[in-house]
Order: sequence, then C-alpha cells, then structure tokens
Amino acid sequence: MPFGDVIDASGDPTVMINNGHCERYTDRAKLDFAQGGRAGISVFYAQPYALPHRLSYVERHPLGSQAFLPLSGAPFLVTVAHDISGVPDTPRAFLTHPEQGVNIHRGVWHGVLTPLNRAAQFAVVDWIGDRENLEEHHFQQAWLVYPQE
Repeated sequence: MPFGDVIDASGDPTVMINNGHCERYTDRAKLDFAQGGRAGISVFYAQPYALPHRLSYVERHPLGSQAFLPLSGAPFLVTVAHDISGVPDTPRAFLTHPEQGVNIHRGVWHGVLTPLNRAAQFAVVDWIGDRENLEEHHFQQAWLVYPQE
C-alpha cells in the first residue's frame, strides 16, 4: 500500500500457537526506523472528533514509521496524502474497522490521531530518539471530511 499498512487479523492465520489456542498473524506492518533512534511503544489518549472533520494540517515523520493500535475497539479516521515536492497533495480519508490498526509509512503525510465520537486509547509504535522527527504542513484552506453515505 502506498501510505502504510492495515494491521488486523484478516485472512488465514500464519500459524497456530499456544497449543492451538491462539492464531498468529505474522509481520502485519513494515516498521522502518532511522539510525540514531530505536523503536518505542507509547500510549496515547486522544480526544474525540466529529464528522464532518476539519483537516487544517497534516504531519509526517521522516525518521520512522508510526503504528497506531487502538486499545478501545473503536474505529478511527485516518487521513493521508502523497508528497509532491515537499508538500502534501490532496488528502484521502479512510475509516478503520473496530479491530484494525494502521502503520503509517516513514515520511507519509497524515492527519492527527482522530477517534470519532468518544475518546480512545492507542498503543503507538514509533521512532524514539533525540532528533526532531516531526514536520507539519498547514493548509491555506482546511479540507472537510464528510461521512460517506
């Protein structure tokens, strides 16, 4: 996928483990981290947004991918955009299924963590280091994301 990976347990399991009591779905996301840092797991508690959503800026992380794994079992909005000469192109929006996470590839423009209707907690796997790993782009005019009917 051009923007990242969907993290879920779809399809057939890779292998059965724990004496047949657990299905393992192996290697669901390509984690990609620059030297000088390490993979870390953080917990984010994000306040809810409503649709239509006003997307006024996006961000990207040049030093590492960023995986969002919902701990609350609720869907969330994912907005991403291709890079065109250092600035984001027209954003695209996706709504996850309740049991899906996403891994945003390194350097991909994306919106902030956007749970809908209620606050939500996420485990986040990303690059941890002492260099700046955040670039932001503020749109001259905000994009409105509407629910699909």
